[in-house]
Amino acid sequence: MPTANGTAGDAAHALTFDSVKEYYGKVLAKSSDLKTNACCTAEAMPDRVKRALAKVHDDVLIKYYGCGIVAPDELFGKRVLDLGCGSGRDVYVLAQFVGETGECVGVDMTDAQLEVARGTEEWHRERFGYAQKNTRFVTGYIERLDELELEAGSFDVIVSNCVLNLSPDKQSVLAQVFKLLKPGGELFFSDVYASRRVPKALQQDEVLWGECISGALYWNDFERLAQKVGFADPRLVKAAPITVNNLELERKVAHIRFVSATYRLFKLPGLLEPDCEDYGQAVIYKGTILEHPQEWALDDHHTMQKGKVFPVCGNTWHMVYSTRFREHFEFIGNFDTHFGIYEGCGRTSKLFPDGASAVCAPGCC
Repeated sequence: MPTANGTAGDAAHALTFDSVKEYYGKVLAKSSDLKTNACCTAEAMPDRVKRALAKVHDDVLIKYYGCGIVAPDELFGKRVLDLGCGSGRDVYVLAQFVGETGECVGVDMTDAQLEVARGTEEWHRERFGYAQKNTRFVTGYIERLDELELEAGSFDVIVSNCVLNLSPDKQSVLAQVFKLLKPGGELFFSDVYASRRVPKALQQDEVLWGECISGALYWNDFERLAQKVGFADPRLVKAAPITVNNLELERKVAHIRFVSATYRLFKLPGLLEPDCEDYGQAVIYKGTILEHPQEWALDDHHTMQKGKVFPVCGNTWHMVYSTRFREHFEFIGNFDTHFGIYEGCGRTSKLFPDGASAVCAPGCC
């Protein structure tokens, strides 16, 4: 994995930065110029996102290159950062969700994209009916967020939409994100992942890289990187296969499968454990999260129905108890008694082979 230090690494990074700036600043003038379907959002769009997009300027919409929907719940009054914001589509959607008392900041390194984002700020303020704008756009690199005027521990939520794969130093990005989040905050982002490590020759293909394909992390490397910088328990929200949809480029990467996936990573230092541990706890969803009156999904295997006791592991407990979601749940139990690995969601033990499962089945902790 590349590092932020060292002159050789810096030179390689500079080439990648220049290539991405060229691709997104000059080669791609609008979304339809993309050569694959990797940077396209195929999932069904929630009604609240549809309503918000209806208030976003057309000049912003035509320059959208995301691969998912980064609109987490419970954002009102919160401070949100969008990494690789481009022309500002997600910033202007989220600016409506945080409301006039919140703030949404976008960071991007491509001047041509930021020119569009900044050029429509006043238009969006008036469209949203706000007395003052609640958006800000900053020029900079997501690998060097500490060089920008962004205070450590000051963001409730950080989002990113198909951008991490474009970075030559993904570990630095994740480490910077961890520093900027408040305790209990989260990184909620969509990106492209590979079924195996992408060969260097393909990584050097500027079109494949610019199309968000050859920069994709091997999924297992991503989870290890996330854990290394402090995000102890990455949670998958949803995933869908990418077909590339370009015969010439498909031939180059035919031996690798790609998916578009949304993850949520909580900053809960000292609270999350490496494995799902059982303390006999449970939660009850109150049905009070906006637009989720009957059930709410934390991730791809935790959908909690209103009023129903839902058993959870210690990590899942903290993901709702120690975050902005706490007021929407009732909590049963504590951490006084440990019952071992959570059944159906723990590592296999050679010592106690009948007491743990090797596979994390749907509906586990």
